[in-house]
Amino acid sequence: MSVNPTDPSRNSAIVVNNLAVWLGNTQILRDISFDVAPGETVALLGGNGSGKTTLLRAILGLIPHRDGIIELLGTPLEQFNSWDQIGYVPQRASVSLHSTTVAEVVGSGTLAKRAVGWMRAADRKHVAEALNAVGLADLAREPYLHLSGGQQQRVLIARGIVNRPRLVLMDEPFAGVDLDNQAHIAATLNALEATVLVVLHETDSLADAIDRTIVLRDGRMVYNGTPEIAHSEGTHEVAAPERTHLLTGMEPAWTS
Repeated sequence: MSVNPTDPSRNSAIVVNNLAVWLGNTQILRDISFDVAPGETVALLGGNGSGKTTLLRAILGLIPHRDGIIELLGTPLEQFNSWDQIGYVPQRASVSLHSTTVAEVVGSGTLAKRAVGWMRAADRKHVAEALNAVGLADLAREPYLHLSGGQQQRVLIARGIVNRPRLVLMDEPFAGVDLDNQAHIAATLNALEATVLVVLHETDSLADAIDRTIVLRDGRMVYNGTPEIAHSEGTHEVAAPERTHLLTGMEPAWTS
């Protein structure tokens, strides 16, 4: 689907037009075009190595794109600076957090709108509300590394929504998560009053929330439409390896 990002009648939360991304001498994404409407929940599917995480990171400006246009909340990516309106949820933390508490991990999500080392009372309130939303308020003072994998993922979701963002991008929020934690996560996502672009292995856990699916294959978009048809495109995959990103310390690898 080709879009016109300069059309003033558009009110898209995300616009991607003719996007191409290279990493070194390898082209990872080519000719990607789609938009996401405000309030829409879009699932991004595709096999391992199809370019899903690369696409998310390009949209966030974490890796450069060679060609094409990206807009967030009506603003070109190159001019965008309202990062407190964007929530990002990686697959899981990929850096040793030592004795960092759950509340401190979630509180790091407020850094987009405050000075480092200083948290306002309103921010502390938002941290508590975000942890309550994912059902972990009673673990606020626990070391993050003491939690189960599913609980850690819920903490990262709390971190991604702590600023009450207008747009949330999530990379495999159910990866390695047991069924009980999947239910908690799905309930949280269903309750979000935000636009959501989420990378998924399969859509069952969020079937009631997903409005549209986009499928990537070999760096190209091969499907953009109703969720019911997307499975025929083949989306099975395995989890990608992770590496630490210097900006957030919680970034998955680009390879999935």
